[in-house]
Amino acid sequence: MSRWLTRCLLLCCLLLLAGCPKSASKGSALDEAQYGYSAAIRWGDFEGAWNLVDPEVRRAHPLTDIDFSRYKQVQISSYRDVGASVLGNGDVVRDIEIGVINRNTLAERTVRYRERWRYDPQARSWWLVSGLPDLWGE
Repeated sequence: MSRWLTRCLLLCCLLLLAGCPKSASKGSALDEAQYGYSAAIRWGDFEGAWNLVDPEVRRAHPLTDIDFSRYKQVQISSYRDVGASVLGNGDVVRDIEIGVINRNTLAERTVRYRERWRYDPQARSWWLVSGLPDLWGE
């Protein structure tokens, strides 16, 4: 009886291991990228968030030290996803509401921002193509 039980347990373990995913799916990769990006923004790590921007966008529109120093003048008080959709070409857009506090005046305001994400099959990665949020726009 104990041999039979041992074999059953071994078989169950093998079946469980066979069911484990070998790599992250495209959807879970998007969730991870968006989570990492939103965490970087929430914590004010704009340099880290910049690393999730599409390399082509970074080359076309590089940020300077002065640009990054502007982000140090604000503190993020909230970051809220208010809607998302998938475009016909497979890109994903997400509407975001960001609470921004000016560190000098301590005035808080809300900024709306639309993220656009593109999947790169060669890199097996999602990239933000909309760039960092403009926290100073009208």
